Amino acid sequence: MKVITKRLLTCAAAVLSVVLLEADSAYAQAPADSAPADSTMKLKGGEKGTVLKSLTIEGEDRVRIKIGRPELKIDLHPATAPGLEWECIWTVLDRGHFDLVTPLLGRSAFERSPYRPRPWLHQFRESGVARFRPALKGVERWALVVANSRGETVRVFDGKGSPPKEIVWDGRSTDGEPVAPGLTYSYVLEAYDKAGNKRNFVGKGFELPSYLIETDDQLAMMFDGGALSRDSGDKDPSILLEVATRINQFGDTTQPVHIQVTARSYDKAQAITSEIARALSPLLLGDPARIQQKAEVHSEAPARATVLIAVAR
Repeated sequence: MKVITKRLLTCAAAVLSVVLLEADSAYAQAPADSAPADSTMKLKGGEKGTVLKSLTIEGEDRVRIKIGRPELKIDLHPATAPGLEWECIWTVLDRGHFDLVTPLLGRSAFERSPYRPRPWLHQFRESGVARFRPALKGVERWALVVANSRGETVRVFDGKGSPPKEIVWDGRSTDGEPVAPGLTYSYVLEAYDKAGNKRNFVGKGFELPSYLIETDDQLAMMFDGGALSRDSGDKDPSILLEVATRINQFGDTTQPVHIQVTARSYDKAQAITSEIARALSPLLLGDPARIQQKAEVHSEAPARATVLIAVAR
């Protein structure tokens, strides 16, 4: 029995050897792409042993790699950076607004500035548009009423006792607004004695000249449209040259310049406004966009229109 079993094992071993030799021969002769589909190594996410330093397997189809980067530090200072000047840097960083005057002053050493003053022009009345000198004594109270051509009261001066020797009118109405030149005005002086008797003195009609009102906050210039006539040989009306000079010397060059023209028709008011804006644009310091135009229509406006140019400080 032992002899039979030993022979069977010997035969089985021989058969197995032949099978293995045939398998090895077939594998050696097979092409490379004929490998079994399940022979690829896979690392499944979430399982222990799938984190390899900075390589993390989050799934069979996604791989996240973390790469350490050094911190970026730039030691750059305006005072030590090459090619930068300390004063120039802070001049730019501390600038609150554009300085349009300093470059012009720098250029004035080499070329003539077009924004020159014209002290020989003096067409605007500054110390009052009209002066009244009532010669009354021994009165209890008095009133000086200024009216326009339509009989409307424009300004009232009154007081008790004898009136002053001279009453100066600055051209503003009772509401504080400048009145229009080019219209005819008149005045009436009323006086009352201690008994209550009233006496009236009617003055002659008069017209207002071109005048200006200057305060701490504003400069306002009023003139009749007829003052825009050009003198012989002048490119622009002389009154606009004086307007530009006064505005340039008044205050901040960034403040808006308001041009308001009142005429009996819109076309005329708009035409005069555009003409003034065109003439003032190259004469004023600052951005020409600071000029703002406004055309108004009034049936009782002067025939040659009224011009108001104002700028705030």
